[in-house]
Amino acid sequence: MLPRGRFRRFVRRYGWRAYAVPVLAVATLLALIDVVRPGGGEGPTSTASAEAVETSAPTTPPVVDVEDVPAGVPSTPAPPPGETAPAAPAYVEQGAGSVSVVDGTSGVYGTGPLERFVVEVEDGIDVDGAAFAAAVEATLGDPRSWGGNGGLSFQRVGAAEAAAGAYEFRVSLISPGSMEIYCPGVGTNGYTSCRYGERAVVNLARWETAVPEYGGDVATYRQYVVNHEVGHVLGHGHEPCPGPGQPAPVMQQQTLGLQGCQKNAWPLPS
Repeated sequence: MLPRGRFRRFVRRYGWRAYAVPVLAVATLLALIDVVRPGGGEGPTSTASAEAVETSAPTTPPVVDVEDVPAGVPSTPAPPPGETAPAAPAYVEQGAGSVSVVDGTSGVYGTGPLERFVVEVEDGIDVDGAAFAAAVEATLGDPRSWGGNGGLSFQRVGAAEAAAGAYEFRVSLISPGSMEIYCPGVGTNGYTSCRYGERAVVNLARWETAVPEYGGDVATYRQYVVNHEVGHVLGHGHEPCPGPGQPAPVMQQQTLGLQGCQKNAWPLPS
């Protein structure tokens, strides 16, 4: 036992550590006793503790300003309740990371100011680039798309124009595993599509499987995702569902849910 004067000097010098030392000594002694006695030490975690961890999964976070989702959401969405899970999708999770322009030039669709676009597909994803380009071209050339009211016109251009910078935007098909390369920091987590700079980036997983609320209507979802991401390139922001049973605006985040609206792929539905 330290004399009182020496103890005070000890406390001034070492502060809170002067009190911590005896506490730690007692704790160490108790731990040694626990290890020695039967059943002590590094035993298995109780069932109750394990169940508590399993049931404390985070809830779905709020939607942000892009079509993105939290980490851990799979590229292939779960089926609606009561439905059987589909077979494993036939798409590549991770492509080469590089892209190639799908060469070819279309006519001009529409009568307004011209928006030239390049179509490109990630290398190594085993997709028919010409078929993807044709689908994008057909969507943007449809009278229900952004040029249908005479405000814009669209034309697909090819590799030479891409190399010369003679275009306004790109439509890119990218594997889930490469989304962070083309949408860095956006937070797609391999699930959603996005717009980043001049690119309307279409997620290959969504292109092939759509989302549960589309009920297997992949063709309509493809038209929606092209119009939605190109809409961002053209300067349009997100819109909410106007009311239950009404057509969802094409700029609604339909990938994340219809919120009571009906699916709709077009800015100018007929």
